[in-house]
Amino acid sequence: MAEASSEVVVAVAAVLLVVALLLVTTTSRRGGGKRLPPSPLALPLIGHLHLIRPPPHRAFDRIIARYGPLVYLRLGPSTHCVVAGTAEAARDLLKFEASIPERPLTAVTRHLAYDSAGFAFAPYGPHWRFMKRLCMSELLGPRTVEQLRPVREAELAAVLAAARDAAARGEALDVSRQLIRLANNAIMRMVATALPGDMTEEARDCAKQVAEVVGAFNLEDYVGLCRGWDLQGLTRRTREVRDRFDALLEVMIKSKEQARRTRRTENSSLPADHTKDLLDILMDAAEDDKADVKLTRENIKAFVLVSEVF
Repeated sequence: MAEASSEVVVAVAAVLLVVALLLVTTTSRRGGGKRLPPSPLALPLIGHLHLIRPPPHRAFDRIIARYGPLVYLRLGPSTHCVVAGTAEAARDLLKFEASIPERPLTAVTRHLAYDSAGFAFAPYGPHWRFMKRLCMSELLGPRTVEQLRPVREAELAAVLAAARDAAARGEALDVSRQLIRLANNAIMRMVATALPGDMTEEARDCAKQVAEVVGAFNLEDYVGLCRGWDLQGLTRRTREVRDRFDALLEVMIKSKEQARRTRRTENSSLPADHTKDLLDILMDAAEDDKADVKLTRENIKAFVLVSEVF
């Protein structure tokens, strides 16, 4: 009986070893005979994930130091070329300019981007080119950035006032927390200048939670067997925070729409001292019948949501 059990164990171990060797062999040959950059030894199923220990930038630095400025890595089922060095990066950016703008949708970003409705994760095409042109000419153009300077200055003044008050009380100030607050408040007020304080707090909390789920390691993205199971609960958390952010954006957009309807009814225009925020510019583009691409409500929401986090 004992001999039979040991034979079964040996047989199972042999089968597993053969399967592992086959996986390694097929993985190393994947590429159709093409010459690939240097690559560390990959493990079955997970590839090189075991080498990417936190913090990830240090892990990549160690790999680059050992294998050179161009390295081939396999992270689960996906393959990547890591490029380090200004000359190499510039050359590859120019050579593959059309494919680099496309970012793969993960299980988390798919929900946050309203299924590729956002600019950051949109596939390269008419919508991506239109949004890039809109960003360069309007949303992030010199005129808009200069017009929104008072918003940034007001938020910076608030941080300096908090530092001064803390010093007067002889208390320590969490500079990192204040800088994060400064960035979040400035971005949200540039998105919608007339935003109540309670909505600003809600937006800040949502942005923090979105950053957490985006930065978390998700097995679904790297191990195909885990896809769709949401073993870590990240998809559920993403839906919850996306719904909270969506409700907040609906209030902001409806408020803008109501103000626009009122101006049309009264046949009035914006006050001379009114500064258009990013939401105004996006809604102008959505209502422009002559635009190359018609922006939808989801396009606007996805742009605002991603701009809050990234």
